Amino acid sequence: MSSEIISTRIFPVSRERLFAAYSDSTQLTKWWGPKGFTNTFDQFDFRPDGEWKFTMHGPDGKNYTNHSRFIEVVPAERIVFDHFAPDFRMTITFDDAEGGTRMTWRMQFPSAEICECFKPICVPSNEENFDRLAAHLG
Repeated sequence: MSSEIISTRIFPVSRERLFAAYSDSTQLTKWWGPKGFTNTFDQFDFRPDGEWKFTMHGPDGKNYTNHSRFIEVVPAERIVFDHFAPDFRMTITFDDAEGGTRMTWRMQFPSAEICECFKPICVPSNEENFDRLAAHLG
């Protein structure tokens, strides 16, 4: 068993355009999260040691509080942050690919057992998130 969930997709835009969809909180709030979710950002300090605090509002009416801390931000190359409760490290990479940019999400959990618990939620949710990003990039 692995302690990682890896999701990847090629988007027909430049690395810079794809990175901007993350680094600009106005854009990010529009597409972040699975289908049907909206967001309220309380804090978005997009730099190493910066905090990202927000609430995801589910289509079921429930609110999901999120807290992350950015570890590394390399424009158009990589974003790394630690998410708290559940705990995981997200590494997002942007690589040149035929037809655009390959974006990879690598979610690393503290153990394979914890990872297995979240796979049924995260794998389809990541794909829905990618769908929303693709629509946003239009």
